Amino acid sequence: MKIIKRIIPYIILIALTVFAYYKRDTIYNIYKTFIVEMESKKITSPTKNEYYRNYDFRFVQNVEDYSPENKQDLLNVFYTIINSGVTEYTFYCPVDYKECTKEIDNIASNQVLLSDINNYVHPYNSFKHIEIEYDTLNKVTVTLQRNYSKDEIDEINNKVNEIYNKLYNASASDYNNIKAFHDYIINNTKYDSNRTDNDIINYKSDTAYGPLIEGYALCGGYSDAMQLFLEKLNIESYKVMSEKHVWNAVFYNGEWLHLDLTWDDPVTNTGQQLLIHDYFLINTNKLESLKIKQHNYDKNVYKELQ
Repeated sequence: MKIIKRIIPYIILIALTVFAYYKRDTIYNIYKTFIVEMESKKITSPTKNEYYRNYDFRFVQNVEDYSPENKQDLLNVFYTIINSGVTEYTFYCPVDYKECTKEIDNIASNQVLLSDINNYVHPYNSFKHIEIEYDTLNKVTVTLQRNYSKDEIDEINNKVNEIYNKLYNASASDYNNIKAFHDYIINNTKYDSNRTDNDIINYKSDTAYGPLIEGYALCGGYSDAMQLFLEKLNIESYKVMSEKHVWNAVFYNGEWLHLDLTWDDPVTNTGQQLLIHDYFLINTNKLESLKIKQHNYDKNVYKELQ
């Protein structure tokens, strides 16, 4: 009997060891679930800066719940993080969402999709580079390098305010005020052909800094600059992207319209500066009738323009 009493603890220990070995995945999942649930409860919304957009779109919407349950939830979480203006944010994939990390892999490797999401935020909150990482406990960390530095934002804002105070007419219609800023940007900007044709980078022409400070722009610079004035006018907008081009979508007079400053500032063989309005607040039917290949965009993403 004494021998049996002595070996019982060892038998129990062996039994627990065998159980732990064969049920190690179960034990780990219980531990993982506990940790994820506890840590998820600590997650708070990212701090929103002054350029956060508090309105939603059909493709992506702002969220307060950072526990995604499907791919659309994930897209909304990433949009809200980018839209908030933070440089780093962490959330957790719920254990019950089995495909979460796989979906994150797909999103992280899809630069076109990430750029599409980026087009819905204020230019100052857009990213130049984004990293999305996760660990075995479903902890997801998003790190962003923003497109504009603080110094650039300060300098651009000073210029925007100067132009706005000079051109804005409180008694004029939104249409005429949009036109005034559209015309100013084109009349004071040259298309940066040296960059597109010869790969010579002398200007920050792909951002609003190029047209507003340096006088040179690519399509990204035109569209960002225009968006800054649309923001001043409290008019909703976002950028539309095709394979090789970017322009503005603008909510005007109850509908979403196209506004393309790049194509309204054509490059001529003589170098003559032209200002046209062929792409000024036109609907999708009109845009498609012009049959410009660069305007073939994904209607499953930019749904307001259908």
